[in-house]
Amino acid sequence: MEVEAATQQPGKNGSSRQHRSACAATRPFRNPLLVVNFILMVVGSACGPLLLRAYFLRGGARKWLSSLLQTAGWPLLLVPLCFSYRSRRRREEDVNGGAAASWFLMTPRLLVASAVIGLMTGLDDLLYAFGLAYLPVSTSSILISTQLAFTAAFALLLVRQRFTAFSVNAVVLLTIGAAMLGMNAGGDRPAGVSREQYRAGFAMTLGAAALYGLVLPVMELSQARHAARAGAGAVTYTLVMEMQLAIGFVATAFSAVGMLVNNDFHAIPGEAREFGLGKAGYYVLLAGSAAMYQCFFLGTIGAIFYGSALLAGVIMTVLIPVTEVLAVMFFHEPFNGTKGVALALSLWGFVSYFYGEVRATAKHRSDEPPKPEHLDP
Repeated sequence: MEVEAATQQPGKNGSSRQHRSACAATRPFRNPLLVVNFILMVVGSACGPLLLRAYFLRGGARKWLSSLLQTAGWPLLLVPLCFSYRSRRRREEDVNGGAAASWFLMTPRLLVASAVIGLMTGLDDLLYAFGLAYLPVSTSSILISTQLAFTAAFALLLVRQRFTAFSVNAVVLLTIGAAMLGMNAGGDRPAGVSREQYRAGFAMTLGAAALYGLVLPVMELSQARHAARAGAGAVTYTLVMEMQLAIGFVATAFSAVGMLVNNDFHAIPGEAREFGLGKAGYYVLLAGSAAMYQCFFLGTIGAIFYGSALLAGVIMTVLIPVTEVLAVMFFHEPFNGTKGVALALSLWGFVSYFYGEVRATAKHRSDEPPKPEHLDP
C-alpha cells in the first residue's frame, strides 16, 4: 500500500513540473495509479452532483448539511492508511531492527498547509451547495468547468505553470461558454426557484469554480515545497492520502460549525421523515453522497500528485458530458441550444489544452540531446 513514487523538485522556471504534467497528460494510462485516480474522479464527478441535487429535489433544504456531505467521507481514508502503516512498520522493523515506524508522514508545516486548504475547501463546498440548490445539474456542471480557466491562471502565478497559445485558447473558450450561460440566465430556472435565487446560485457556483481553481495549485505548491525541503522521494501516495485526510477533517469541521449555528443537527430527523424517498432513502442518499465526493477529492489530489493541478482541472472538464447526460436522463432537465453551445465550447477548450500539451511534450523530447549510447561511434 505504501507507494514510493517520487516527485521531482521544482526548478526556478518550473520546467520539471511542466514536463511532468505534459507527460502525464499524454501518457496517462501507463501509470496504473493515475488510472485508479482517474476512475475515482469519474465515479465521484458523475455521481456526487446527481445525489446532492436529488437531495434538494426530494425535499432537502439544508445548505450546510449538503456542504458537509462533500467532505464527510474522510474517515474512509483511515482503512488504506492503516494498511500502509502496517506495511511501513514491517519494513522499518526489517531494516532498523525493531525501530517503530512513525504514525504519520506529514510534517507540522505540511499539516498547517493542509488545514488552510481544508478551510478553503469548506468554503468552496458551501458555495457549491448553495449553487446546486438553485441551479439544474447541467447548468452547474458547465459553470464549474470554468475552474479550468481559474486553475490555469492561479497555476501560472503560484507554480509557474507555462502558458501556451493553446491553454490561452482553452481559457477564452471556457470564459465565453460561461458568459453565454449568464446571458441566458433564468431560461432553465427550476420550478419553485425565484429569479433572485437563480442569479445567486449562478454567482455562487462561479465563485466555487474560482475558489477551487485556487485550491488545486495550492495543493500542488504544498507538495512541491515539501519535496524541496525533505527530498524528492519524500512525497509518496501515502502522504497524499494523509493530506486529503487532514483537508477533509478541517473542511468537515468548518461545515459542522455552520450546522451547529444553523441548528441543522436538530432539523435532520424531521427532514428525514418528510423526505420524498422515505427515511431510509434519506440516510442512504446522505451516506452515498459522502462516499462519492470522497472518491472525487481523493482522485483529484492523486491526479495532482501524478500529474499537475492543471491536469486535474482538465480531467474534471472532460467529465462534464457524463454529468450532463445523466442529469438529462434522471432529472429530465431541459437542455437548450445555449447549453449545447456552452458545452461544445467547454469540450473545445479541453481539446485545445490537451493538444497543446501533446505538442509541448513532443517539442521537449526533440530538444533533448541524444543519450550517449545513441550517438554514432
